[in-house]
Amino acid sequence: MEMDSGEKRLNELGYKQELRREMSLFKTFAITFSTMSFFSGTPLYGPSLLYAGPASLIWGYVAVTFFTWFVGFAMAEICSSFPTTGSLYFWAAHLAGPRWGPFASWCCAWLETIGVVSGIGTQAYAGAQALQMIILLSTGTNKGGGYFVPRSVFVSIYICLTLIWAVLNSFALQVVAFLDVISVWWQVMGGFIVIIGLPLIASSTQSASYVFTHFETSPESTGIHSKPYAMILSVLLSQYCLYGYDSAAHLTEETKGADRTGPLAILSSIGITSAFGWAYLLALTFSIQDPAYLYDPNNETAGAFVPAQIIYDAFYRRYHSGTGAIIFLCIIWGAFFFCGLSNLTSAARVVYALSRDGGVPFSRIWIKIHPKHKVPINAVWLCAVITIIMGLPILKLNVVYTAIISISTIGWVGGYAVPIFARLVMDEKKFKPGPFYLGRASRPVCLIAFLYICYTCSVFLLPTFYPLKWDTFNYAPVAVSAALTLIMLWWVLDARKWFKGPVKNIDV
Repeated sequence: MEMDSGEKRLNELGYKQELRREMSLFKTFAITFSTMSFFSGTPLYGPSLLYAGPASLIWGYVAVTFFTWFVGFAMAEICSSFPTTGSLYFWAAHLAGPRWGPFASWCCAWLETIGVVSGIGTQAYAGAQALQMIILLSTGTNKGGGYFVPRSVFVSIYICLTLIWAVLNSFALQVVAFLDVISVWWQVMGGFIVIIGLPLIASSTQSASYVFTHFETSPESTGIHSKPYAMILSVLLSQYCLYGYDSAAHLTEETKGADRTGPLAILSSIGITSAFGWAYLLALTFSIQDPAYLYDPNNETAGAFVPAQIIYDAFYRRYHSGTGAIIFLCIIWGAFFFCGLSNLTSAARVVYALSRDGGVPFSRIWIKIHPKHKVPINAVWLCAVITIIMGLPILKLNVVYTAIISISTIGWVGGYAVPIFARLVMDEKKFKPGPFYLGRASRPVCLIAFLYICYTCSVFLLPTFYPLKWDTFNYAPVAVSAALTLIMLWWVLDARKWFKGPVKNIDV
């Protein structure tokens, strides 16, 4: 039989085929699409609308989508040349050259690891919050004596979701791939139902001028008086939603013809997710009945989840019942569930790849492959345990979700910057292109992508509410600074002596 083109390129790069290569383009796309999930930014919709009104939110999404394409094209070109599970940090090592490769690989690997593991926590939190609203509306709403899940139960739901994802990821990747194929149809069909159905069900809708031109800050609620600052924060939802497409790269050692299918999965995921995401934001915004009522702590959802209140108002005013709202929220919760499942799949591959090259403490434990299912079983459970520990502060602090989102975005998107910058400054003659190649457009595309990533990482370090208190402070700068300081100290004191980047396990 003729060797798969992805496996052939993997062998040329110095790795033998250890994982089972049986994923098709559609299944790889399904996992990538599920990891991105256009519903994922739902919990941020309320704060984003509050900062600067609908116009900033809607047009901000368009601007973010435009720049995301530059990042996607840059990564697709590199993925086509280096179809390995190590993806970002492997790319960084080879593109930066023998002198800077180990350091670039080290920085990229740990940024990516921080980002993908934190990403599991964001979906566990979002899933717990959606389920909290489903329970509240099912038991009588906040006004009718419904059960509002307390912090202890909320954290229990968070932990249960993480454990379920870990169990499912302990089986063969085909199990997750099958579930993610269901996820694609769930999100596409469910997305159509919500996007088309919600404005039709709403007894009245907002005008186009309100949705596309209305700009309004809320300094009395947010403490932010600067209009440019408010606009920057209102776009955080879009920047959070539109990343995660590197999941296709993490699966390239398990995908047929990965030097071609990897780039296609990256770009198709960006296109479909961005289109559905914008339509979803439009559906929510057009369906608002009373903007001021959305944040009232005495409303049916206790002012805790603005999209749930929008959906509830639409159904209740039309049918005098909240049953339809519960069904719509179940669709959204399902998207969170599938997204978290895919995030854990991706995170485990990153930890496995870095462990394979000796970059994680006790690496020999995390590279263990399940003898039957051929999945990195120990890496899966390591990611799950870290996610659970990360969620425990929810018991005491209200800003945990904001911090986890910021850490995830800075780490995950920051990891993109290292190989893209290396590709930007390297000698073109040393780059061996794959089937997807940008040619002369490569440098300008990489430059725009790199600058946009730097901007994205910086804005997620900003405080999101004023005045600064224990309950409003953005802990991401502290957490990220502490983590990077430890990682850099480890490099200077020890790792630079032995970490040489990706370690070949076959002779070319």
